[in-house]
Amino acid sequence: MLIDLGKRAKKASRTMATLGTTEKNNALLKVSDYLIANADMIIKANDIDIENAKANNMSESLLDRLKLTKQRFDDIAEGIRQVVSLEDPIGEVLSMKERPNGLLIGQKRVPIGVIGIIYESRPNVTVDAFSLCFKTGNAVVLRGGSDCINSNIALVKVIKEALVACDIDPDAINLIENTDREIAKQFMHLNQYIDLLIPRGGAGLIKTVVENATIPVIETGTGNCHIFVDEYADLDKALPIIKNAKLQRLGVCNACESLVIHKNIANKALPMIAKMLSDNDCEIRGDEAACKIDGSIVKATEEDFATEYLAKIISAKVVDSFDEAVAHINNYSTGHSEAIITENYSNAQKFLNEIDSACVYVNASTRFTDGFMFGFGAEIGISTQKLHARGPMGLLALTSTKYIIYGNGQIRE
Repeated sequence: MLIDLGKRAKKASRTMATLGTTEKNNALLKVSDYLIANADMIIKANDIDIENAKANNMSESLLDRLKLTKQRFDDIAEGIRQVVSLEDPIGEVLSMKERPNGLLIGQKRVPIGVIGIIYESRPNVTVDAFSLCFKTGNAVVLRGGSDCINSNIALVKVIKEALVACDIDPDAINLIENTDREIAKQFMHLNQYIDLLIPRGGAGLIKTVVENATIPVIETGTGNCHIFVDEYADLDKALPIIKNAKLQRLGVCNACESLVIHKNIANKALPMIAKMLSDNDCEIRGDEAACKIDGSIVKATEEDFATEYLAKIISAKVVDSFDEAVAHINNYSTGHSEAIITENYSNAQKFLNEIDSACVYVNASTRFTDGFMFGFGAEIGISTQKLHARGPMGLLALTSTKYIIYGNGQIRE
């Protein structure tokens, strides 16, 4: 089954690479219309997944990832329309230079081919991944988790119907409906047909893909994201930023999981932060210095400082200096998103320069690390590695290049 699916996807990718921008945009608009028209059917399928997840005692944060509300559905459709509005990168000639022998050698942006996505309880990824891959002329093979299988089947069914209506090969998108883990491992070895594999999910899933795949992988890392409250912080900015970054949505990779607070502001800042978080039922696990400042803070273990909680828990570390804060963050960070709250320009610039993460903020919430927020329309994932793509991955991250050479009869002596 998998080999047949891979063959169909590879065939579709060759057709996809020949589509013009207008054809792709019209098809994406058709998909958006079809999804809106079938919203009730898809949300009913999602309700089945939600009920099954509750029966399996899924956590509140993961249930939030899984749920498709009417508003989220509208956001998904709007994401497709935003992708339509973006400039098509395919076909762009990046350079063209003439060699002394008269050869014109250029570099042109092209699709990657077939992209595989392995992801967990996020049905919105199904549509985001399709729209970005489609716009860049790539076919996509999806393998979602068992938790969202009914939602994904419904979504892919509607997308395929829209493609057929546009006279486009429906194998531009395929879903592996068998959610057995052994099938997932076989998928990771389908390098004859899949050109790139992108995992989206928890640390366990990503580790499994990185260690088992024979296909090139872009690692979308987990998010132990930090906020550093500098000694020059404006607390009127710090408190709402921390509340937003930690509590707006618990189950997302760009949520803040760790606080770092300079000792010169900790006596004032920590009690205010602790009360705000406590009022929202969020527990702080802090080091010895943090516990001495506020009695509501629970003693942290070493493991706490490295944990992506995805829950109403956050770690806190009091540091003696700016340099200690940077060292602590770089040591425990997963390379995702970090922020500094400061009114000191020099410290802001040093933080931007010295923190080794994909996205680094000054006086803003880490929750903005998102393809939609960055103006990409949607995202295929947030890469925490350094090769090919880093940070939110939009259209450009799903392209490759090839050299094009114009001659006039030249031969090599």
